[in-house]
Amino acid sequence: MVKKDLVAASSVPLVLLILQGGESYGYEIIQRVRSLSEDELKWTDGMLYPVLHRLEKEGKVESSWRISETGRRRKYYSIKGLGIEALEEERRQWNAVNGALDKLWGKSYV
Repeated sequence: MVKKDLVAASSVPLVLLILQGGESYGYEIIQRVRSLSEDELKWTDGMLYPVLHRLEKEGKVESSWRISETGRRRKYYSIKGLGIEALEEERRQWNAVNGALDKLWGKSYV
């Protein structure tokens, strides 16, 4: 299981990447993250919705209510231009961290 602080740090890029692939609703995002991480990341509503609401407030995603194919009312989220820009910055930062870790893990420390 991934530590809570790493889960929190990765939530924005994961949400934005998922939404870059097309609009989605909360439960679907939670299930997608669980699947992508092979059950290592187990998000809850209480973790996801504050992230979605913050991204919406910042103008990076937008939402709309719709009736699903099952007849349930769902709030669908989609990425906006600011979200795509934010995603590129997230990618740059994660690549920098990953590059540093790869260099250190490639060395043998005894």
